[in-house]
Amino acid sequence: MTDSRLAIVVLAAGQGTRMKSQTPKVLHGLAGIPLIGHVLSTARALDPAHLITVVRHDRDRVAAAVLECDGACTIVDQDEIPGTGRAAEVALDALPHDFDGDVLVVSGDVPLLDAATLSELLTEHRARGAAATLLSAVLDDGTGYGRVVRDAEGGLDRIVEQKDASEAEQAITEINSGTYVFHAPSLRAKLALVSTDNAQQEKYLTDVVGLLRGDGMPVAALPVREGWLVAGVNDRVQLADAALRLNQLIVRGWQLAGVTVVDPASTWIDRTVTLDEDVELRPGTQLHGATTIARGAIVGPDTTLTDCEVGQGARVSRTDATLAVIGERASIGPFAYLRPGTIVGEDGKVGTFVETKNSTLGRGAKVPHLSYVGDTTVGDGTNIGAGTITANYDGVNKHRTEVGAHARTGSHNVFVAPVRIGDGAYTGAGTVVRKDVPAGALAVNVAPQRNVERWVAANRPGTAAAEAAAAANEGSEGTA
Repeated sequence: MTDSRLAIVVLAAGQGTRMKSQTPKVLHGLAGIPLIGHVLSTARALDPAHLITVVRHDRDRVAAAVLECDGACTIVDQDEIPGTGRAAEVALDALPHDFDGDVLVVSGDVPLLDAATLSELLTEHRARGAAATLLSAVLDDGTGYGRVVRDAEGGLDRIVEQKDASEAEQAITEINSGTYVFHAPSLRAKLALVSTDNAQQEKYLTDVVGLLRGDGMPVAALPVREGWLVAGVNDRVQLADAALRLNQLIVRGWQLAGVTVVDPASTWIDRTVTLDEDVELRPGTQLHGATTIARGAIVGPDTTLTDCEVGQGARVSRTDATLAVIGERASIGPFAYLRPGTIVGEDGKVGTFVETKNSTLGRGAKVPHLSYVGDTTVGDGTNIGAGTITANYDGVNKHRTEVGAHARTGSHNVFVAPVRIGDGAYTGAGTVVRKDVPAGALAVNVAPQRNVERWVAANRPGTAAAEAAAAANEGSEGTA
């Protein structure tokens, strides 16, 4: 049920210079979705009446990504006045003027903070009747974070940003996570009093806490159980740390749901992946995007699947596949490369060192090894011989090859598209198929073999080959 007294503001206006990237910080990927996608998903789980994201740097890209993640989110632009306080101020202006509920402020670069922790924060805030409640954490190294300064009774006194903190204040290990709940009318009133008179010349949201405290209004800091919950992502090292932590949580979740993960440390699963019970993931497996894997399938080792569908009981080993559909009980790999548009039917096989693209293999069809199959339809029960190539490109356009059901094609064939090989047809080894083969026919076009006797002796005298041939000929003459 929608919480009519809750508004959530996501701060995503910063540039993120420490990422050293042309991509805005909040758009860097984490487990298959951008950082801000995790934050928006968590915020939406609380079912707020209003969800607002504040943007500025690379505004259009960030806004587009936000709306792709949550189409109902309101986008608000921060002006030239810097600081989190100003971001909260413009967000408040986007709320109904009579909104007098709670405003939960979260950062777009804190992806691991979960809905349960935010719900606990909101509950604590409301139970205390506080004007402001913030999430804090105790860290071994608080570098980069504002410090939580408590009074003699242990209550929240104020927050000091690191650049404005004294040496004693910088030694404090309890930090401000940048996540707050404010009573909306109190927040409006105090933001109007916040200045930019500080080391960074920014309008700090943290100053609101001190102003509320100065007026004798109740404020509180709620420490989280684990510091990593509120860890921000400011550089590539922190991004990798967050990715590792989140992946551990994802893998553990699937294990508890009935998936066998042989080596969790080398298995990576995006948040968007779906797995059935009794799936087995072997070491070195990476599952990305909208990949789905059905019951009883075994994937890996050393396999990467992106936006793939794997059927029940299939086997996929040492394979790289994107936008492919793998049918029930199909066998893929090892060392297969399935490009977009590949569909492998039930009991089908794409074997060792085979590349496929935009091709459909029927039920029980097999391409066992050393082949390229592109823009091709292969009928049920057909076997494609080793080393076969579909020549689908004429330098300008791509053309299709059709191979009928229960055909048997020889090794080292080339199918020059567009061409059709009929049902039950055979082709000889080394055949180049340039015209259609009727159903049940045998296609061969290899010239008869001709042996030129004594050619090596005449053309390569004195070589090791000539000496070996001479010895072999003498031996055969001696036994004649």
